[in-house]
Amino acid sequence: MRHTAKAATTLLLVACVLNLTGCSVKRYAINKLGDSLANNGTTFAADNDPEFVGQAIPFSLKLIEGLLAESPNNRGLLFAASSGYTQYSYVYIQIPGEELEAENLPKSQAESDRARNLYLRGRDYGMRGLETKHRGLSSALRENPKFAVQAAKVEDVPLLYWTAVSWGAAIAVSKDHPELVADQPQVEALIDRAYQLNPDYQHGAIDQFLIGYESARQGTKGDWIARSKAHYDRAVSLSGGQLASPYVAYAESVCVPKQDRAQFAALLQKALAVNTDARPEWRLSNVVMQRRARWLLSREDELFLETSSTGESK
Repeated sequence: MRHTAKAATTLLLVACVLNLTGCSVKRYAINKLGDSLANNGTTFAADNDPEFVGQAIPFSLKLIEGLLAESPNNRGLLFAASSGYTQYSYVYIQIPGEELEAENLPKSQAESDRARNLYLRGRDYGMRGLETKHRGLSSALRENPKFAVQAAKVEDVPLLYWTAVSWGAAIAVSKDHPELVADQPQVEALIDRAYQLNPDYQHGAIDQFLIGYESARQGTKGDWIARSKAHYDRAVSLSGGQLASPYVAYAESVCVPKQDRAQFAALLQKALAVNTDARPEWRLSNVVMQRRARWLLSREDELFLETSSTGESK
């Protein structure tokens, strides 16, 4: 679905599948289609027009949900739904909502609520995907998260990752929902198990998540900034410096709390220097993250305290 021809072919297949009359044949076709969607992705990653993609993704997600109604335990479809809702919510709801905060706080808060709702939908699809191989995992996570995730294997890493990311993102926009914030141990167990099984997953995707997460990690000794820096270094290395997201994540999650304005600006300039055409499969991500970098740079004076020539706060 990353290219127009592939999308057209997929829609044709869907039309054929939904018109099949034999139950077993229909289920078989849907399962094959689910595997194809899981392998090819549903985020139009090579596109360079985020707005165009944003208009198309809801249709794709509802299409996936329609297929899941026919084959509710298809892991490929559940993965596509979990990852798709999570990415859509971040790029097209959370980010625009945050950018509205200064001029329209009620609208910004409404978008935050929408983002949380879709993140939780992504989490639920991810948990359903994990439950297809590990029945009872959801309840076990509530009782003993670190022990429960030991059943997961390397083939579960994609679902572990997206379930943790969607759940963690929901928590991040839910400071006024203590019952959701209390789920943080489950998020940590899922992402830590994914990291243990495949630390290099998707060119450092887990490290990118952990750059921002380490400051919120519970009950861990040591300097969270040092842990975030280690994840940043790995993410940049594993992506060959061709992803803008690690630079943006470190600038936003570490440099702002540290009040390191010089490093903040330098990292965002590195993000802007990434060639969006060098890796077509990362083009959309880089375009979105470069927009985020520009927005963050425009708010520099709000994010950092001004200092006088003597180093004292004004």
